[in-house]
Amino acid sequence: MFDYIRTLNERRHQEEDTEGTLNIRERLRRSINKAIKNSGLSRPQIAGEMSHLLGVDVTKTIIDAWTAESKEGYRIPAEYLPAFCRVTECNTPIEILNETAGMFSMPGPDALRSEIQKWSERARLARAEVRKRELFLEEMNKK
Repeated sequence: MFDYIRTLNERRHQEEDTEGTLNIRERLRRSINKAIKNSGLSRPQIAGEMSHLLGVDVTKTIIDAWTAESKEGYRIPAEYLPAFCRVTECNTPIEILNETAGMFSMPGPDALRSEIQKWSERARLARAEVRKRELFLEEMNKK
């Protein structure tokens, strides 16, 4: 964690505040597209879950506009980002905002518990795969 903070501070001091330095529109758009792709959810599903969490109507068409290269005037509202990140299980868009502002964020206890659960499940599946291969190897050695 301290290395990350040091890296952020070094990067902030190395960068000059020239025109456009803080324009993160394209990075943010790409991160939202990547989050959608990696979420395993369709855009209508994401829109529906966001609508439920926000209490406002978010549609697939709106999400398409936020993520299209050609739609200049459309951007995801900052107040929608927490819902988007929760639905897609990707914090990269908020991390981009934090990094650009010279800050960093850490996951809360619930997010850490969720990550621990995912890693535990992956480890369980990996152990099962190893065991299958060990049994297969044993069978091969018997012949």
